[in-house]
Order: sequence, then structure tokens, then C-alpha cells
Amino acid sequence: MSSKALEDYLKIIYKLENGCQEGKGVQTSAIAERLAISQASVSNMLKKLAEKQYIEYARYHGVSLTPSGRKIALQMVRKHRILELYLVERLGYSWDEVDEEAEILEHSISDKLANRMWEDLGRPTQDPHGSPIPDHDGEVFFQDWISLAEVDLGQRVRLRRIKNRTPEELRYLSSIGLMTGTNIEVKNRAPAEGPLLIEIESDQLQAIDYRMAEALMVSREQDAKTSI
Repeated sequence: MSSKALEDYLKIIYKLENGCQEGKGVQTSAIAERLAISQASVSNMLKKLAEKQYIEYARYHGVSLTPSGRKIALQMVRKHRILELYLVERLGYSWDEVDEEAEILEHSISDKLANRMWEDLGRPTQDPHGSPIPDHDGEVFFQDWISLAEVDLGQRVRLRRIKNRTPEELRYLSSIGLMTGTNIEVKNRAPAEGPLLIEIESDQLQAIDYRMAEALMVSREQDAKTSI
């Protein structure tokens, strides 16, 4: 098992853990879907990770990271998000270009170089998409944000984070003016998880589908006045 494959699996498990119900692990099918490979291939890799004590793997419970596995996963998440921000802030990349580059570079740079880049950027706490950057000790500070899909009609919110979107989706969001820091008001919503009609920066109306709205994390009006 290559170190790259090991790091990728642990990072993906960490990200998927955040969406699991309390007391349940990550399902093999979810990992296979994220990696676009067969469940049999995933099961084979998980057995190897369990042998190395990076995960706990029970057939019907799912997968959870051990402390040593979580440490590696958080190191990779930290490097990835620092790289994304550095590419945007220092090298002029757009936010839809950086994920692919960071996926390659995160396996090559040392913790020392990542920390130097983080210092040069002013010790940021979020990447270009608003996702939290773990600190030196692997601590992650999560804001009390909600998804746009949960916002009441007529409520004004501010876009803080965009979760796990493709480059095409990020380009689309940028084209309609939805960037982190944008003010939004929900004007209408269709029933049965249908599209939302939103007003962006008190300027334009735009329809957005429910699935996308679930990935847009926002702060309520009273929280929007405070800095991140």
C-alpha cells in the first residue's frame, strides 16, 4: 500500500465521518462512491488499514478512524487547505482550479513547508471555500453555521462555506455571484425539496436547487456582522 493511497483513504474517511449519524461509522459504499471504485477494492484496502491500526472496521457498523489514523488525516486536510489558499492568494489561481493541484502537492510537501506557507498567509483559519484549516495540534474549530436549505423564508444570511463542490459547480456559483461573504435572502422555496429562489446581495434573484443549497453553509444575520 503506497503512502499516497493510505493518506487519501484516511482523509476521505475523515471527511465522510462528519456526515455520519452519531454512533455509526462510514459505510464502505460511501467510500467506494467517493473514490469511484468497487466496494470489493475498498474492503480490501480497509482490511489493510485496520491491520495497521489506522481504522476500526466492523462489517455492519462501518469504519471509524483511530487516533493515529485521525492524526494522519488531519495532517493531510491541513496541507490540502493551506495549499488551496496559497494557490489562490499567492499564485493567482481561481477557487475552482485549486483542488486538483492541492491533491497532487499535499503528498509531496513537508509539515515544515506547509507551516511556512500558513505563516506567510497570516495564519488563516479557512481555505478559499470557507472550510476550516486544522491547527498545528490537529484541532478543528467548527462554526455554528447552517445550510442554506435550512434557512427560513425572508431570513438574511451570509455565505460562509461551500462544501465539496466540483470545479464546474464552483464556476457556476461564481458566475451568479455566490462567493464566501455574499449576503443572501431566501425569497421562496418549492415543496418536496424543490429549488429555492434567493436574492443575492439585494440585487438579483436566482433559483438554486435543493442539493446545492445543502452544500452552502451560512451564518444568520446576527452572526454575519462578526468576523470569522
